[in-house]
Amino acid sequence: MEFSVLGSLRVRENGHDYAPTAPKQRQLLALLVFNANQVVTVGTCIEELWGESPPDTGLSTLQSYVLQLRRILKRVPRIGSLKAARELLQTRDGGYLLAVRPEELDVNLFHGLVRQGRAELGKNDVAASELLSTALGLWEGSALSDVQAGPVLRIHLAGLEETRVSVQEQRIDADLRLGRHHDLLGELSALCALYPTHENLHAQFMLALSRSGRRTQALEVVQRLRRMLGDELGLEPSPRMNRLHQAVLACDPVIDAPTRTAPLLSLDLLAHSGARSA
Repeated sequence: MEFSVLGSLRVRENGHDYAPTAPKQRQLLALLVFNANQVVTVGTCIEELWGESPPDTGLSTLQSYVLQLRRILKRVPRIGSLKAARELLQTRDGGYLLAVRPEELDVNLFHGLVRQGRAELGKNDVAASELLSTALGLWEGSALSDVQAGPVLRIHLAGLEETRVSVQEQRIDADLRLGRHHDLLGELSALCALYPTHENLHAQFMLALSRSGRRTQALEVVQRLRRMLGDELGLEPSPRMNRLHQAVLACDPVIDAPTRTAPLLSLDLLAHSGARSA
């Protein structure tokens, strides 16, 4: 049995999807899946489903949704009965708990691969890149792309998306240290368009462009970032970004592609580098 949130909400067994189709039931199930093996209070469920304006019948409607979810879950062959469905979706004091094995939930698999990959960063970047790529490959679009998220789920989704972008950055760092700058250009171009004020992604794009012999385009990247930061936030690029800008202008060897004798030269060097100005 598999529970998926990294894309559409799915409850699968043997290739069949048993997730509910009604919007509120999907929303409630998504909340319980995100908090698997933890009690979600009745108040939290009501806040997620109706925000600050719950109906007078909120509690009884919530109880009805839980009953409907159990009836849907009992159709899963591994569960097979309403009694077993109650053991999966449990009523606890003050709330509900969805009992899920860690390996049944895709977001747990994602976090496990991320931990393994991060442990290899800088030590074995080939392994780090492979593990982080496998973690990112579990995503099938935006998390809960077909669920109408309320205030509680939106917080969970924002944190998960931040983690996803962070993992992409770290995997790209590993690939840059491995000299894969040419392969990264398309991905980084798309990410910078998606996150136009994200400094580190722009810095990675500049580095990949410069190492690919496209210094003019690398300098255009920082100019676009400078305009976006000024127009959107009233900010200037960070000192680290300015050092990278100056290093590209000066063709500073600190940003050269990795070699066999210097395999770990990378963007992180600029955090402490006194790169020469042009």
